Amino acid sequence: MYKNLLSLFLLNIFPTSFLFSQELVPSGEIIQSISPTPWMILPFVLLLLAIALMPFINKHWWEKYYPHVAVGLGCITLFYYIFIFGDSERVVHTSFEYISFIVLIGSLFVVAGGIHIRIKGRSTPMRNVVLLGIGAIVSNFIGTTGASMLLIRPYIRSNKYRISGFHIVFFIFIVSNIGGSLTPIGDPPLFLGYLKGIPFFWVLENVWLEWLLTISLVLLVFYFFDRISFKKLPDAMEHEIEALEEEAEVSGVHNILFLLIILSAVFIQKPMFVRELLMVGAAIGSYFTTRKAIHEKNDFNFHPIKEVAFLFIGIFATMIPALQWLEVNAQSIGITTAGQFYWGTGILSAVLDNAPTYLNFLSASFGLFVKHDVIAQMQLLISQHGADFGAVTQIHSEEIRNTYTVLLKYHYDLLATKNVSVADIQTAFILGNHFIYIKAISLGAVFFGANTYIGNGPNFMVKSIADQNKVDTPNFLEYIYKYSFPILIPVFALVWLLFF
Repeated sequence: MYKNLLSLFLLNIFPTSFLFSQELVPSGEIIQSISPTPWMILPFVLLLLAIALMPFINKHWWEKYYPHVAVGLGCITLFYYIFIFGDSERVVHTSFEYISFIVLIGSLFVVAGGIHIRIKGRSTPMRNVVLLGIGAIVSNFIGTTGASMLLIRPYIRSNKYRISGFHIVFFIFIVSNIGGSLTPIGDPPLFLGYLKGIPFFWVLENVWLEWLLTISLVLLVFYFFDRISFKKLPDAMEHEIEALEEEAEVSGVHNILFLLIILSAVFIQKPMFVRELLMVGAAIGSYFTTRKAIHEKNDFNFHPIKEVAFLFIGIFATMIPALQWLEVNAQSIGITTAGQFYWGTGILSAVLDNAPTYLNFLSASFGLFVKHDVIAQMQLLISQHGADFGAVTQIHSEEIRNTYTVLLKYHYDLLATKNVSVADIQTAFILGNHFIYIKAISLGAVFFGANTYIGNGPNFMVKSIADQNKVDTPNFLEYIYKYSFPILIPVFALVWLLFF
C-alpha cells in the first residue's frame, strides 16, 4: 500500500513526460488531452512554498505583495493552457468553480459578520469542548463554512483573556473540517457525491461511528491542551474575568434569513449563476440592513475575504495541471483497497481542492468495481418486476440482491414505476456491494482537509479572522508540524486501522 501511495504522490507532483491521450466525450467526438509535465505544476509548487515560507523570510513584503504573487503564478498556468495548449474550456470550467467557491465563502462571511453572538460566562476547558462539539454538529446543517463564519468570532471573544494559536487550530480541525462529515450540506465533496447519486442520508447512516470517534479523540486532545492553558491563568486574572462577565446576547438575528437563502441556493444547479446571484443578493441585503454597531462589535471588515480571494485565485489556477493528472490517471495508479482509497483521497485533499479529488476517486471506484453484466441483469429485473423484491430469489447473485435492497431503500418510487436510471443502478451496486470504498473516499476528503490551511476553504478564512483579532496563529508550516501531523495523523491512522 505504502509503495502505491508514495507513487501516487510523487507522480502527482512530478509526472515524467508529456502524455497525449485520446478521450471519448459523450457526443462521440474524440478529443486529445494533455497530461501535465513537471514544469506545468511548478507554479503550484512555488505558490505553496511561498505561502509556507515567505512569512518567515520577509513577512512585511509578503503581506504587501501576496496578491501579486498568487495572481502572477496563476496567470502563468492560465497562459500556457489558453495560448499554448488551446485548452480554454478547462480554464473556463475552473473559473466557474472559483466564482462559485468565492461567492459562497464571501456571502457566508458577510452574513455571519452581521450576527453578533456573545456567550455568558468565562471560558473553561469544558465550556470550550461543548462549544466546539456544538460547532461540529451545526456544521452538518449549515456547512463547515457557515458554521466557521458564524462561530469563530464568539469563540475568540469567549477566550479573549487567554486565546492562543491552538484554540484556532482546533476550531479549524473540528468545526471547519471534521465536523461536517455527516451530510452533503456539511462539506463540498459530500455535496458533489449527493449530486452524483449518493443518497442524502447515506453518509450519516454509514460514517457516524467514525465521525463520533474522531471528534471525541480530537476534543480529548484539545481538552488536555486547554486545561494546561487554563491552569496557567493567574488567580488575580481569573477574579477579574469573573467581575467583568457580560450577559449573553444575540443581535442581527434577521441575518439568519439571509443565511437560509444562501444555504437553499446551494441546491440550485440551473440556470447558470442563479445560485451565485441569490448568494450575492443575500450578502448585499445583509450588509445594508445590519446596524453599524453590530459590525463594529464583530470588528467586521473585508480584509479576511480579500486575502482568501487572492490566494485561492492563484491556488485554483495553478492546481489545474495537478487535478488534470489525477483525472487522467485516477483509475490506473494502482490503488485498489479501501485503506489506499482513504489515504490517497486524504493526502491529495490536504493540498488540492478536496471536491474534485473526491470526484476523481469516486469515478475510479466505479471504474474498478461496477460490473456491467450485473447492471444489465438489474435493468432486466427492474423492467419485469419493478419494486417486487420477492421476484429476486436465491438463484440471483448476492450482488443483485444487495443492489436491489439499496434501490428499495433509497429509490422505491423510481423502482415502483420501473424508471431507474443506469447511473442510479450503478450507484446502488457500489453502495450495496462496495460501500466501504465510498466511506473511505468520503472520510478521506473531509477529514484530511484539516491537515493544512489550504485543505478546505474555511481554514484560511478562520486564520485570517483570528489574525485580524490579534491572535497569534501558527504559520503554514507550524500548523502542519506542530499540530496536524502529531495530532491528526495518529487519529486518522487509528480510523484506518479500525475501519479500513
